[in-house]
Amino acid sequence: LNAGFTTSGWLSEQLSGIDNLFFLRDLMTEIETNWDAVRANLEAIRAHVLHRSGMLVNATLDAANWEQVQPQVAQFISTLPAGTGELATWTPDFNTANEGLTIPVQVNYVGKGGNLYDLGYKADGAAYVVPRWLGTDWLWERVRMMGGAYGAFAGFDSYTGVFSYVSYRDPNLLETLENYDGSAEYLGALDLSDSELTKAIIGTMSDLDAYQLADAKGYSQMVRHFVGMTDALRQQIRDDVLATTAADFQAFGAALAKLNAVGRVVVLGSAEAIEAANAAQPGLLTVTKVL
Repeated sequence: LNAGFTTSGWLSEQLSGIDNLFFLRDLMTEIETNWDAVRANLEAIRAHVLHRSGMLVNATLDAANWEQVQPQVAQFISTLPAGTGELATWTPDFNTANEGLTIPVQVNYVGKGGNLYDLGYKADGAAYVVPRWLGTDWLWERVRMMGGAYGAFAGFDSYTGVFSYVSYRDPNLLETLENYDGSAEYLGALDLSDSELTKAIIGTMSDLDAYQLADAKGYSQMVRHFVGMTDALRQQIRDDVLATTAADFQAFGAALAKLNAVGRVVVLGSAEAIEAANAAQPGLLTVTKVL
């Protein structure tokens, strides 16, 4: 789903998505028929990746232990090729079509999403609170309890602006998409009590400041370094979440109403369900057989 919106989503698709599965199938054949070319590509990847110029070392430990370990780390790094540090230039071919990916199952995984920033939305605290609320309230009731799906959730990536709905082990398809689109109207008419709003904010804060072991803390700090998330920005997010109002829920619903018409749909499911959806709404999904 995200491969249609951002470079990071496209890259994730190449490394671990359906495109990667198809690539691996072709690679298996090439290994048997043209091993020299495969080996040359592997050596080129090693040369591009394994060098000092493109390396960042993430060590999670206290200052005293770092003093003991640092010389050994430096010695190890010195044995690696220097490299050029040249950045790759990627030109993603974003697939913006709605997709139906067929596999031999009796349930579906139904996704819909889009970039709210492109639709004029400016992120505030509600961007963190509302998706969580939808997952535990509207989507829980409509998609899981009434629809019979094993689960459903909504998510917003504040870095890219991409908002997405996803259900899993879902016996429905079109009904689930209708419930996604119904989120906007639901939020627009929502009359939150003070206690409900407080619970929603507390739940969101628990996600933002969840307990982490040392290794997870180190990894999180490395990711924040890469994306430029400073402590000041993190505190601003906390303040925005704490300042969220019931009116912010309605404003977020207005943003989702715009998404309804332009959101991208990707479904992983049975051929029968996807064919039935296309019969009911001709041309809804471009079908690809995965398995």
